[in-house]
Amino acid sequence: MQTPIDFYKIIELLKYNPQEPMLFSSGLFLFVFLAFLIFYCLLRHTTKARIIYVTLFSLYFYYKSSGLWFGILVFTATSDFIIGQLLQRSTMQWKRKALVLTSVCVNLGMLCYFKYFDFILNAFAGMAQTVGHWMDIPYLEGFVHHPMGIFLPVGISFFTFQSMSYVIDIYRGRIEALRRWVDYLFFVSFFPQLVAGPIVRARDFIPQIHRNPLVTKAQFGEGIFLIVCGLFKKAVISDYLSVNFVDRIFDAPTLYTGAENLLGVYAYAMQIYCDFSGYSDMAIGIALLLGFRFNVNFNSPYQSATITEFWRRWHISLSSWLKDYLYISLGGNRKGLIRTYVNLIITMLIGGLWHGASVLFILWGALHGVMLAIDKFLINHCPSYKALGSEMPWWRRIIGVVITFHIVCFGWILFRASSLQVVGEVLTQISMHFKPEVLLQFVTGYKGVTFLLILGYLFHFTPQSVERYLQHKLAISPFIVQAMLV
Repeated sequence: MQTPIDFYKIIELLKYNPQEPMLFSSGLFLFVFLAFLIFYCLLRHTTKARIIYVTLFSLYFYYKSSGLWFGILVFTATSDFIIGQLLQRSTMQWKRKALVLTSVCVNLGMLCYFKYFDFILNAFAGMAQTVGHWMDIPYLEGFVHHPMGIFLPVGISFFTFQSMSYVIDIYRGRIEALRRWVDYLFFVSFFPQLVAGPIVRARDFIPQIHRNPLVTKAQFGEGIFLIVCGLFKKAVISDYLSVNFVDRIFDAPTLYTGAENLLGVYAYAMQIYCDFSGYSDMAIGIALLLGFRFNVNFNSPYQSATITEFWRRWHISLSSWLKDYLYISLGGNRKGLIRTYVNLIITMLIGGLWHGASVLFILWGALHGVMLAIDKFLINHCPSYKALGSEMPWWRRIIGVVITFHIVCFGWILFRASSLQVVGEVLTQISMHFKPEVLLQFVTGYKGVTFLLILGYLFHFTPQSVERYLQHKLAISPFIVQAMLV
């Protein structure tokens, strides 16, 4: 007997569910995306209709991720589109600066409210308690901030930065303002990069909007390769390591030996890389299937021999954005060495805060800022010191990779820990209670974790020539093979 289609369940499945936001790695996205592709292919030669269709789908995708808060995205796009139009027409310098400042204030104002308002109020409450204790004012000493539970729209850190860069680029004369609002909404809301990046520059993306989305067999194969690799990183390696090992270590470090804590840090280094880069790979691959090309966002960052090289390989769209729109705006390296070091530290402090409202994120950013400043100092004062591993002898590169990796791992402890107390417990266990004899027990007790950890690092350190070879083989394989692999 044929089972009738339950349209009510289908409608409920397509509605926003805060417990199950739509992500590329979710099963629902595969079916929704396949349905989207059918009409996308039919509209590929009708530019205006295609732009409107993709924009509507992108807004729906964001609705499935954040509910009715997709209105914030529309507001951001509308605000900066109008500011861009006014900026294009303005010739008076003071007015142009005022328009850019307005855009920055609107975007950062929204970001600060949704992401940092509770953090700021909590910081003020702590200051009030300190002042009350010093001055013996009971009211201030007992002041406590209760979290307001402000909802954080998914991807707001990405699309606000992306929208700000559009206005700043118009001000700097690098691009011209778009004439149609729907084109700008298309740029800001384009769903592959909307939720977790990469941060796409207007001057790279806008020229692609009105091109016919021609996808060659090689591009299709490359897109499938990126999607498969990204899905494996995110849904297999990252999620498995997180649930089955990393979370346990960082929830109770003192229950495990120092050796297990150190392996937990190594596992988290692989988890966060696979999480971030896996989602970026999927975004780049999906965009490629639609005829749009994004720049590489992660380039084997743990192969870096210096911190400078690490930030040229890790989250490239964010690090380049911070460099172009923050570091250079602060003066970059144009105002002397001391100012250069200060600018690096300030840039990374803000970069740390961008990741989340926490003192530990700020400390993580400060660590990288200080290390970048030290790197810059060595480059300026030691002729033999090189910023890139490719410029070093092989033996120095190996030493540099080991040292840089462990500096980065120390930073990941700050990034992952829930409090400074947890940071102290992890470091204490590693330094005081290492007990290497448990390593064999770990391998036998955590076989799945050990296998995926080794596999992840083997993949990460695989030469790019091997990766290109596999990508080429997939590109020339029959379509049915590619489809079955996905």
